[in-house]
Amino acid sequence: MNSLEEIAGALVSSSRVIICGHVIPDGDCLGSVAALGMALEKKGKGVTLASPDPVPEALLFLPGAARFVTDPGDPGRYDTMIALDCSVPERLGSFRRYLDRIPKVINIDHHVATAGFAHYNYMDPGAAATGEILMDLLDLMGCSLDRDMATCLYVALATDTGSFRYENTSPETFRRAARLLEAGIPTGEINIRLYEEKPLQAIQVLGAALETLRISPCGKVAWVVVERGLLGRYGAGDEHTDGLINFVRTIKGVEVAIMFREIEAGKYKVGFRSKGEVDVHRLASKLGGGGHIRAAGCVMGGDLRQVVEKVVQEALGDLAGVVQV
Repeated sequence: MNSLEEIAGALVSSSRVIICGHVIPDGDCLGSVAALGMALEKKGKGVTLASPDPVPEALLFLPGAARFVTDPGDPGRYDTMIALDCSVPERLGSFRRYLDRIPKVINIDHHVATAGFAHYNYMDPGAAATGEILMDLLDLMGCSLDRDMATCLYVALATDTGSFRYENTSPETFRRAARLLEAGIPTGEINIRLYEEKPLQAIQVLGAALETLRISPCGKVAWVVVERGLLGRYGAGDEHTDGLINFVRTIKGVEVAIMFREIEAGKYKVGFRSKGEVDVHRLASKLGGGGHIRAAGCVMGGDLRQVVEKVVQEALGDLAGVVQV
């Protein structure tokens, strides 16, 4: 792994940069990409902000959101590619093909088991969000924070810490957040956009998904299923399932919440959330996925009933190792 100083040096020598994040982008991903893009432009770099999937409606308020492109064009236009918040190359989606066609690739991430797939790799699993790492990087590069950059970085920190509620929130996270507030960001407005304004489809999907709610006999594992037909019923997309799993986790007594989301016929994205007893990164890793200790996921194929049964049994097995079920 490279040092953050080496990453900063590699960026100084770049001229034409494409910055991208992962499929189904979240606040940390998009906020980090936008903030770094603004900083590099201040340094005179040519910057393209890219995302393999469109910016979700809930994050269109981000400064720079309108600049994101899903088709950045010929990779020969760029001398540097920066992948942010992306643990494995598969998470780059359609942009994975750029990895072998751009001379310098930089990977910055905070997931537990990030693959070093770039020429320069920096990973800090102790960081609550990729946005935290970027604040340190911008300091090394001598980039001062303006209000737009600070807004993007605050969204990155707030969303990946559950509005500073998750245990990944450290004293350093709050210190960095304080710096962002000192830049004059409208925290009240940002928090309303993030947590108090949901598209109607998201509420409709939530209601329908909760009708599928099941809880294990011990009461410690709960799960919901979102099939494509459910989304189609309300004209909803994958982004309208964002945050749904957290409702399941709030059930008293539940230690592990699971959401099965059908991404195509016979193929399911499985999301895990833990309250604290179970390391769901370890759980997801056994099923071919990964993530964080309290938030992780994987993709599984097969018959839905069999997929659910296998995953739930694995979760109960992990629970048995730490608590009485």
